Amino acid sequence: MRAAITRGGALVVEEVPDPVPQAGQVLVRTLACGICGSDLHALDDPEAFGDVMRRTGGSTHDIREGLVLGHEFAAEIVDYGPGTVRALPTGTVVCGPPIGFGPQGSGIIGYTPAFPGGFGEYMLLSEAFTMPVPNGLDPKTAALTEPFSIAARAVRRAEAAPGSVAVVIGLGPVGLGIVAVLKARGLGPVVAVDFSPRRRAFAERLGADILIDPAVESPYDRWTSLGVIPGMMDRMAAEYRGVRIKDAVIFECVGTPGMLARVVDGAPAGARIVLVGVCLRPDTFDPGVAVGKELDIRGSFGGSPTEYRQTLRDIAEGRIDAGAVITGVTGLDGLAGAIAELGEPDRHAKIIVDPSLDRFVV
Repeated sequence: MRAAITRGGALVVEEVPDPVPQAGQVLVRTLACGICGSDLHALDDPEAFGDVMRRTGGSTHDIREGLVLGHEFAAEIVDYGPGTVRALPTGTVVCGPPIGFGPQGSGIIGYTPAFPGGFGEYMLLSEAFTMPVPNGLDPKTAALTEPFSIAARAVRRAEAAPGSVAVVIGLGPVGLGIVAVLKARGLGPVVAVDFSPRRRAFAERLGADILIDPAVESPYDRWTSLGVIPGMMDRMAAEYRGVRIKDAVIFECVGTPGMLARVVDGAPAGARIVLVGVCLRPDTFDPGVAVGKELDIRGSFGGSPTEYRQTLRDIAEGRIDAGAVITGVTGLDGLAGAIAELGEPDRHAKIIVDPSLDRFVV
């Protein structure tokens, strides 16, 4: 098969052997695969990315050599390995969480040599996690179930109550997904923050109530007007008087050094901060401020199979407009150029890879 392989930290399109399904596995033909921010991290800074993956148990393999990336996929069943149930006929369009396991071991699809990702023509999926795409959903949109399930997990981790103010900082695909999931759950108001006018426009389309350009206005200046008590002593006084207190949840979806410190400084007392953006470098913040404000700081990673399945239903039944963030489609030969364009936030939100194409379609 043709695939884009990591060679020295870059992507090179090569002919490689077709993967062979082992016990409990399904061979599928890739129809669509999203380019994820994690793929950009893996290519831009493979050493730091690989170190984080190893320390968190995600992968122990060299990111720079021999990987077929791509973990946001939709595909067509071609064949089954031994010992499979074969409940879905060949030709069925499927997707699923990027969890690979079998006789070769286990790992994240696209980050483990045994489980090549969607930047190639064929993939191996675990039959147990393979889900049919419902309602004739476009495979390009179905592929986005993965990043939107990450958003769904972040929203669950936030434990936002109805009426809580939700601030989403960074409107890449996952940040936009968080906006969409919050609105689908009836939560908010939702404040969407990004320097890019185009990404703010996407957030508005997905239901954001307030849009903020941080070059013009701090996202932390509206707490009082939104009914949130910023200071700890005022919050304690309100609790003492029995006043109902509106909570705030902040989703940090940028993941660059210094962001957490700024969020801690700007967060109101009692806020929950959910770290969704992956910062690959050691960072610092003032723990005394976090203690004094009684801030709750939580990490959030990939969606579970249950969250993935619910997100797929939400997309297929129209509660979440995941396809709204697709801004381009490319074949394998245009992949390197597409990745370069993703570095310009006013040009693209999400680019989908279709290995059957021979060009980049905007």
